[in-house]
Amino acid sequence: MTTRKLTLLLVATTAIAFMVGAIVTSRIISVQAQVKPGYGIAALAGQRVGQDVDGPYDVDPNWPKPITALPGHEKWTYGAVESVYAENPNRVFILERGEIPNLKRPEEVPYPSVGPSISFPVAQVPWRNASVGPVTSAGNPVWSGKLGVDARWEHCIVVVDANGNIIEDWTKWDKMLRRPHFITINPYDPEKHVWVVDDQGHAVYEFTHDGKELVKTLGTPDQSGNDDKHFNRPTFINWLPDGNMFVTDRSDHRIEIFDENGKFLDQWTTGKPSTPQFLYKAADGFLWIADGSTAKIIKFDMDGHLLYEWGSAGDWPGALWNVHGMSVDQDGNLYLAEVNNGRAEKFRPCPGANPNLVVGKPIYSAWK
Repeated sequence: MTTRKLTLLLVATTAIAFMVGAIVTSRIISVQAQVKPGYGIAALAGQRVGQDVDGPYDVDPNWPKPITALPGHEKWTYGAVESVYAENPNRVFILERGEIPNLKRPEEVPYPSVGPSISFPVAQVPWRNASVGPVTSAGNPVWSGKLGVDARWEHCIVVVDANGNIIEDWTKWDKMLRRPHFITINPYDPEKHVWVVDDQGHAVYEFTHDGKELVKTLGTPDQSGNDDKHFNRPTFINWLPDGNMFVTDRSDHRIEIFDENGKFLDQWTTGKPSTPQFLYKAADGFLWIADGSTAKIIKFDMDGHLLYEWGSAGDWPGALWNVHGMSVDQDGNLYLAEVNNGRAEKFRPCPGANPNLVVGKPIYSAWK
């Protein structure tokens, strides 16, 4: 992979590495200069400052439509959602690790076989992790579940419209994928080819815009390695305007910045506890990070100063649990992929929202 010159490489925590650029630091500056002194930071104009659970957004609780709406899938729901990508408001890609049974929250019961004074599920917290567990999520390196009972390896890639309806089904590629990790479109590609990174398959795939053809395969599928023909758990990809592509497959627990030639420039800590799972750089030059440990969406400037954060851990509409993907469409709608909650969420900017606190639109070059 001769294109692995690194530009603003972000190496994230928790055995994931991904690039684009990262600036995170313990240095903190206030954005209170954006509002009247003494009035704090308001997501909405004139709002009394409280907890910014959903930031400057309203969550759409009916987006996307459940998989149960599909014939033959009445008893199933989304598995661990790894990635989301909005080409536009009416074509949003959702990448998931198959399906899991659609179950209601069970009643609390004692668990004496585990220990005294233990019951399950614990009140007021999410009761099922769609990503972690020996039988919960197919695609994990060690999985002892049974297909058809504990999970279905189907609908790894679906496309939904602005109302959440599933409008495209890419199930023809399900059997090829091992654990899809990331989906995107090169913003500099006028043909809008769709790229999928498969970390357990050790490969990167390029598809036509409609998903009917596989155009290119990078790496050797199902074989890990450290040479020009292999990846070792590829995680994310990105491009420069000149077409250079960057693929990350290193695991580490720090955030680093490099220039295009791989020269180390700087690094910062995100504090403890902190597990940055995704970094998004908007066209306005600001950086946003989804942090798994704190369940926050966090804004930084290009010098690493903390500007704003919002989010709350949970499983209700608008709550966050291990956000692993982030995308913004041309209307400013924010989409988040949650691996632990097993869902994608859509957040609409509130009328009168403080524009400084809304995640900026992405970079578009060859297409809009």
